[in-house]
Amino acid sequence: MLKTFLKPGWVILLITVVAFTYFAFTVLAPWQLGKDDQIVERNHLIEEAYESDPQPIEDVFSAEGTLNKEWTRAELTGHYLPDQEVLLRLRPVGSSPAFQSLVPFESTSGTTYLVNRGWMPTDEGNAVPHIDKAPRENVTIVAMARTDEPQHTSAPTEQQGYTQVYSINTEQIAGLVGVPLAHDYLQLSPDQPGELHVLPVPKLDRGNHLSYGYQWIAFGIMAPLGLAYFVWSEIRERRRAREEEAALAAAAAAVDGPTTAELESASDSTPASTESAVSTDAAPQPTAPASPASSSRRSRSRYGSSKPDFYEKIRNRGQDRF
Repeated sequence: MLKTFLKPGWVILLITVVAFTYFAFTVLAPWQLGKDDQIVERNHLIEEAYESDPQPIEDVFSAEGTLNKEWTRAELTGHYLPDQEVLLRLRPVGSSPAFQSLVPFESTSGTTYLVNRGWMPTDEGNAVPHIDKAPRENVTIVAMARTDEPQHTSAPTEQQGYTQVYSINTEQIAGLVGVPLAHDYLQLSPDQPGELHVLPVPKLDRGNHLSYGYQWIAFGIMAPLGLAYFVWSEIRERRRAREEEAALAAAAAAVDGPTTAELESASDSTPASTESAVSTDAAPQPTAPASPASSSRRSRSRYGSSKPDFYEKIRNRGQDRF
Protein backbone atom coordinates (compact mmCIF):
# COMPACT_ATOMS: atom_id res chain seq x y z
CA MET A 1 0.00 0.00 0.00
CA LEU A 2 2.87 2.37 0.79
CA LYS A 3 4.28 1.99 -2.74
CA THR A 4 1.03 3.34 -4.14
CA PHE A 5 1.51 6.72 -2.44
CA LEU A 6 5.17 6.94 -3.51
CA LYS A 7 4.19 7.27 -7.17
CA PRO A 8 4.95 10.63 -8.87
CA GLY A 9 1.30 11.68 -9.03
CA TRP A 10 0.77 11.35 -5.29
CA VAL A 11 4.12 12.95 -4.47
CA ILE A 12 3.36 15.98 -6.67
CA LEU A 13 -0.09 16.30 -5.10
CA LEU A 14 1.42 16.22 -1.61
CA ILE A 15 4.00 18.89 -2.47
CA THR A 16 1.31 21.10 -4.04
CA VAL A 17 -0.97 20.84 -1.01
CA VAL A 18 1.84 21.56 1.44
CA ALA A 19 3.04 24.58 -0.58
CA PHE A 20 -0.48 25.98 -0.97
CA THR A 21 -1.23 25.57 2.74
CA TYR A 22 2.04 27.26 3.68
CA PHE A 23 1.42 30.28 1.45
CA ALA A 24 -2.23 30.51 2.49
CA PHE A 25 -1.28 30.82 6.16
CA THR A 26 1.92 32.86 5.84
CA VAL A 27 1.32 35.14 2.81
CA LEU A 28 -2.23 35.28 1.45
CA ALA A 29 -4.26 35.41 4.67
CA PRO A 30 -1.91 37.92 6.42
CA TRP A 31 -1.93 40.07 3.27
CA GLN A 32 -5.72 40.46 3.27
CA LEU A 33 -6.01 40.76 7.06
CA GLY A 34 -3.24 43.38 7.04
CA LYS A 35 -5.07 45.44 4.41
CA ASP A 36 -8.20 45.28 6.52
CA ASP A 37 -6.27 46.57 9.55
CA GLN A 38 -4.85 49.43 7.47
CA ILE A 39 -8.30 50.42 6.21
CA VAL A 40 -9.77 50.33 9.71
CA GLU A 41 -6.94 52.55 10.98
CA ARG A 42 -7.33 54.94 8.04
CA ASN A 43 -11.08 55.25 8.59
CA HIS A 44 -10.50 55.97 12.26
CA LEU A 45 -8.02 58.75 11.43
CA ILE A 46 -10.36 60.34 8.86
CA GLU A 47 -13.27 60.28 11.29
CA GLU A 48 -11.09 61.78 14.00
CA ALA A 49 -9.84 64.50 11.62
CA TYR A 50 -13.35 65.67 10.69
CA GLU A 51 -14.58 65.52 14.27
CA SER A 52 -11.92 68.02 15.36
CA ASP A 53 -10.87 71.46 14.13
CA PRO A 54 -7.84 71.88 11.83
CA GLN A 55 -4.57 72.01 13.71
CA PRO A 56 -1.63 74.37 13.14
CA ILE A 57 0.84 73.03 10.62
CA GLU A 58 3.58 72.95 13.28
CA ASP A 59 1.52 70.41 15.28
CA VAL A 60 0.92 68.18 12.27
CA PHE A 61 4.45 68.15 10.81
CA SER A 62 7.70 67.76 12.68
CA ALA A 63 10.59 70.19 12.33
CA GLU A 64 12.08 67.88 9.67
CA GLY A 65 8.89 68.11 7.61
CA THR A 66 7.61 64.62 8.41
CA LEU A 67 3.95 64.33 9.37
CA ASN A 68 3.01 62.93 12.76
CA LYS A 69 -0.34 61.41 11.79
CA GLU A 70 -1.73 60.93 8.29
CA TRP A 71 -5.14 62.34 7.32
CA THR A 72 -4.93 65.02 9.98
CA ARG A 73 -6.29 68.38 8.82
CA ALA A 74 -3.72 71.17 9.02
CA GLU A 75 -4.05 74.94 8.68
CA LEU A 76 -1.23 77.12 7.35
CA THR A 77 -0.66 80.58 5.95
CA GLY A 78 1.66 81.52 3.11
CA HIS A 79 1.67 81.70 -0.66
CA TYR A 80 1.83 79.33 -3.62
CA LEU A 81 4.79 79.15 -6.02
CA PRO A 82 2.76 78.71 -9.25
CA ASP A 83 5.80 78.82 -11.53
CA GLN A 84 7.07 75.56 -9.98
CA GLU A 85 3.87 73.61 -10.75
CA VAL A 86 4.24 69.89 -11.55
CA LEU A 87 1.51 67.58 -12.89
CA LEU A 88 0.82 64.08 -11.67
CA ARG A 89 0.35 62.34 -14.99
CA LEU A 90 -2.80 60.34 -15.83
CA ARG A 91 -3.71 59.32 -12.28
CA PRO A 92 -7.28 57.95 -12.47
CA VAL A 93 -9.94 59.66 -10.39
CA GLY A 94 -13.09 57.61 -10.28
CA SER A 95 -13.27 55.90 -13.65
CA SER A 96 -11.53 58.49 -15.86
CA PRO A 97 -7.87 59.51 -16.29
CA ALA A 98 -6.89 62.89 -14.95
CA PHE A 99 -4.01 65.25 -14.26
CA GLN A 100 -3.38 66.45 -10.70
CA SER A 101 -1.77 69.81 -9.95
CA LEU A 102 1.15 69.74 -7.48
CA VAL A 103 2.34 73.20 -6.40
CA PRO A 104 4.85 74.16 -3.67
CA PHE A 105 3.40 76.33 -0.89
CA GLU A 106 5.79 78.46 1.16
CA SER A 107 4.43 78.98 4.67
CA THR A 108 5.12 81.96 6.90
CA SER A 109 7.21 79.67 9.11
CA GLY A 110 9.71 79.30 6.28
CA THR A 111 8.98 75.64 5.42
CA THR A 112 7.74 74.87 1.90
CA TYR A 113 5.14 72.12 1.53
CA LEU A 114 3.96 70.40 -1.62
CA VAL A 115 0.21 70.90 -2.04
CA ASN A 116 -2.02 68.75 -4.25
CA ARG A 117 -4.59 71.28 -5.50
CA GLY A 118 -6.87 68.64 -7.04
CA TRP A 119 -7.49 67.20 -10.48
CA MET A 120 -8.67 68.08 -13.97
CA PRO A 121 -10.03 65.59 -16.53
CA THR A 122 -7.93 64.97 -19.61
CA ASP A 123 -8.75 66.43 -23.01
CA GLU A 124 -9.23 64.31 -26.12
CA GLY A 125 -6.32 61.94 -26.62
CA ASN A 126 -5.26 62.23 -22.95
CA ALA A 127 -3.91 65.72 -23.57
CA VAL A 128 -3.31 68.20 -20.75
CA PRO A 129 -6.39 70.43 -20.26
CA HIS A 130 -6.35 74.09 -19.35
CA ILE A 131 -5.37 74.43 -15.68
CA ASP A 132 -5.77 77.71 -13.82
CA LYS A 133 -2.69 78.94 -12.04
CA ALA A 134 -2.57 79.02 -8.26
CA PRO A 135 -2.84 82.49 -6.64
CA ARG A 136 0.39 84.28 -5.80
CA GLU A 137 -0.87 86.36 -2.86
CA ASN A 138 -0.76 85.25 0.75
CA VAL A 139 -3.62 82.96 1.67
CA THR A 140 -4.64 80.64 4.49
CA ILE A 141 -5.48 77.09 3.45
CA VAL A 142 -6.72 73.91 5.13
CA ALA A 143 -5.41 70.61 3.82
CA MET A 144 -5.05 66.98 4.88
CA ALA A 145 -1.62 65.61 5.66
CA ARG A 146 -0.64 62.75 3.37
CA THR A 147 2.29 60.35 3.39
CA ASP A 148 4.90 60.64 0.65
CA GLU A 149 4.62 58.04 -2.14
CA PRO A 150 7.51 55.83 -3.30
CA GLN A 151 9.26 57.08 -6.40
CA HIS A 152 7.82 55.58 -9.59
CA THR A 153 10.08 53.58 -11.88
CA SER A 154 9.10 55.71 -14.89
CA ALA A 155 11.18 58.85 -15.33
CA PRO A 156 9.55 62.31 -15.32
CA THR A 157 8.66 63.79 -18.68
CA GLU A 158 8.27 67.26 -20.21
CA GLN A 159 5.10 67.58 -22.30
CA GLN A 160 2.86 70.49 -23.32
CA GLY A 161 4.78 72.95 -21.17
CA TYR A 162 4.51 70.95 -17.93
CA THR A 163 6.85 68.75 -15.98
CA GLN A 164 4.93 65.52 -15.41
CA VAL A 165 5.62 62.80 -12.87
CA TYR A 166 4.05 59.41 -12.14
CA SER A 167 4.08 59.53 -8.32
CA ILE A 168 3.91 62.14 -5.56
CA ASN A 169 7.45 61.80 -4.30
CA THR A 170 8.54 65.08 -2.68
CA GLU A 171 12.24 64.33 -2.94
CA GLN A 172 12.00 63.76 -6.69
CA ILE A 173 9.76 66.80 -7.22
CA ALA A 174 12.07 69.00 -5.11
CA GLY A 175 14.92 68.13 -7.46
CA LEU A 176 12.77 68.96 -10.50
CA VAL A 177 11.55 72.38 -9.29
CA GLY A 178 14.70 73.37 -7.44
CA VAL A 179 12.87 74.10 -4.17
CA PRO A 180 13.48 72.20 -0.89
CA LEU A 181 10.23 70.57 0.23
CA ALA A 182 8.99 68.93 3.41
CA HIS A 183 9.16 65.15 3.37
CA ASP A 184 5.39 64.61 3.19
CA TYR A 185 2.73 66.61 1.33
CA LEU A 186 -0.73 68.15 1.75
CA GLN A 187 -4.01 67.41 -0.04
CA LEU A 188 -6.18 70.50 -0.37
CA SER A 189 -9.59 70.41 1.31
CA PRO A 190 -12.80 71.71 -0.37
CA ASP A 191 -13.51 75.42 -0.71
CA GLN A 192 -9.90 76.51 -0.34
CA PRO A 193 -7.89 79.06 -2.35
CA GLY A 194 -6.28 77.55 -5.42
CA GLU A 195 -8.44 74.41 -5.54
CA LEU A 196 -9.41 72.64 -8.75
CA HIS A 197 -11.63 69.56 -8.55
CA VAL A 198 -10.88 68.47 -4.99
CA LEU A 199 -9.85 64.87 -4.57
CA PRO A 200 -12.52 62.84 -2.77
CA VAL A 201 -11.81 61.49 0.69
CA PRO A 202 -11.77 57.66 0.70
CA LYS A 203 -15.06 56.05 1.61
CA LEU A 204 -15.24 54.80 5.17
CA ASP A 205 -15.84 51.24 4.05
CA ARG A 206 -13.82 48.23 5.16
CA GLY A 207 -14.41 46.34 1.93
CA ASN A 208 -14.08 42.57 1.69
CA HIS A 209 -10.50 42.15 2.87
CA LEU A 210 -11.51 40.61 6.20
CA SER A 211 -13.69 37.96 4.56
CA TYR A 212 -10.95 37.30 1.98
CA GLY A 213 -8.47 36.71 4.79
CA TYR A 214 -10.81 34.23 6.47
CA GLN A 215 -11.35 32.50 3.13
CA TRP A 216 -7.61 31.96 2.66
CA ILE A 217 -7.44 30.49 6.17
CA ALA A 218 -10.34 28.18 5.32
CA PHE A 219 -8.67 27.13 2.06
CA GLY A 220 -5.46 26.41 3.95
CA ILE A 221 -7.38 24.08 6.26
CA MET A 222 -9.44 22.44 3.51
CA ALA A 223 -6.47 21.56 1.29
CA PRO A 224 -4.88 18.99 3.67
CA LEU A 225 -8.32 17.68 4.61
CA GLY A 226 -9.04 17.09 0.92
CA LEU A 227 -5.74 15.26 0.52
CA ALA A 228 -6.55 13.06 3.53
CA TYR A 229 -9.94 12.24 1.98
CA PHE A 230 -8.31 11.22 -1.31
CA VAL A 231 -5.84 8.98 0.54
CA TRP A 232 -8.64 7.34 2.54
CA SER A 233 -10.70 6.80 -0.62
CA GLU A 234 -7.71 5.18 -2.37
CA ILE A 235 -7.10 2.82 0.56
CA ARG A 236 -10.79 1.91 0.76
CA GLU A 237 -11.04 1.16 -2.96
CA ARG A 238 -7.91 -0.99 -2.92
CA ARG A 239 -9.22 -2.98 0.06
CA ARG A 240 -12.54 -3.50 -1.71
CA ALA A 241 -10.73 -4.66 -4.86
CA ARG A 242 -8.68 -7.21 -2.86
CA GLU A 243 -11.80 -8.52 -1.13
CA GLU A 244 -13.60 -8.92 -4.46
CA GLU A 245 -10.63 -10.74 -5.97
CA ALA A 246 -10.49 -13.11 -2.99
CA ALA A 247 -14.23 -13.78 -3.24
CA LEU A 248 -13.98 -14.53 -6.97
CA ALA A 249 -11.03 -16.87 -6.39
CA ALA A 250 -12.96 -18.75 -3.69
CA ALA A 251 -16.02 -19.08 -5.93
CA ALA A 252 -13.91 -20.35 -8.83
CA ALA A 253 -12.26 -22.96 -6.59
CA ALA A 254 -15.65 -24.21 -5.34
CA VAL A 255 -17.00 -24.63 -8.89
CA ASP A 256 -13.97 -26.12 -10.63
CA GLY A 257 -12.87 -28.50 -7.85
CA PRO A 258 -9.23 -29.06 -6.95
CA THR A 259 -6.77 -27.32 -9.21
CA THR A 260 -3.87 -29.01 -11.00
CA ALA A 261 -1.46 -27.73 -8.41
CA GLU A 262 -3.55 -29.22 -5.60
CA LEU A 263 -3.71 -32.61 -7.38
CA GLU A 264 0.05 -32.64 -7.89
CA SER A 265 0.53 -31.72 -4.24
CA ALA A 266 -1.76 -34.58 -3.18
CA SER A 267 0.07 -37.06 -5.43
CA ASP A 268 3.42 -35.97 -4.06
CA SER A 269 2.19 -36.59 -0.52
CA THR A 270 1.26 -40.27 -1.26
CA PRO A 271 3.65 -42.68 0.58
CA ALA A 272 6.20 -44.39 -1.61
CA SER A 273 5.39 -47.86 -0.19
CA THR A 274 1.77 -47.50 -1.14
CA GLU A 275 2.70 -46.50 -4.67
CA SER A 276 5.01 -49.55 -5.06
CA ALA A 277 2.37 -51.88 -3.64
CA VAL A 278 -0.19 -50.63 -6.02
CA SER A 279 2.20 -50.88 -8.93
CA THR A 280 3.14 -54.54 -8.18
CA ASP A 281 -0.20 -55.99 -7.07
CA ALA A 282 -2.49 -54.38 -9.53
CA ALA A 283 -1.96 -54.10 -13.24
CA PRO A 284 -2.86 -50.84 -14.82
CA GLN A 285 -6.46 -50.88 -15.87
CA PRO A 286 -7.61 -49.14 -19.01
CA THR A 287 -9.64 -46.10 -18.33
CA ALA A 288 -13.15 -46.48 -19.53
CA PRO A 289 -14.48 -43.64 -21.55
CA ALA A 290 -16.96 -41.53 -19.77
CA SER A 291 -20.50 -42.29 -20.71
CA PRO A 292 -22.67 -39.58 -22.16
CA ALA A 293 -24.88 -39.70 -19.09
CA SER A 294 -21.97 -39.16 -16.70
CA SER A 295 -20.66 -36.37 -18.92
CA SER A 296 -24.08 -34.74 -18.78
CA ARG A 297 -24.15 -35.05 -15.00
CA ARG A 298 -20.71 -33.45 -14.74
CA SER A 299 -21.88 -30.62 -16.98
CA ARG A 300 -24.95 -30.07 -14.83
CA SER A 301 -23.04 -30.31 -11.58
CA ARG A 302 -20.48 -27.83 -12.79
CA TYR A 303 -22.82 -25.26 -14.23
CA GLY A 304 -25.94 -26.03 -12.21
CA SER A 305 -29.42 -26.61 -13.46
CA SER A 306 -29.34 -23.35 -15.36
CA LYS A 307 -27.42 -25.07 -18.22
CA PRO A 308 -29.74 -27.68 -19.87
CA ASP A 309 -28.39 -30.80 -21.63
CA PHE A 310 -29.86 -30.60 -25.15
CA TYR A 311 -28.58 -34.10 -26.18
CA GLU A 312 -30.17 -36.04 -23.35
CA LYS A 313 -33.41 -36.82 -25.24
CA ILE A 314 -31.46 -38.07 -28.27
CA ARG A 315 -29.43 -40.47 -26.14
CA ASN A 316 -32.56 -41.78 -24.43
CA ARG A 317 -34.21 -42.49 -27.80
CA GLY A 318 -31.17 -44.49 -28.89
CA GLN A 319 -31.24 -46.66 -25.76
CA ASP A 320 -34.98 -47.31 -26.14
CA ARG A 321 -34.46 -48.41 -29.74
CA PHE A 322 -32.17 -51.24 -28.68
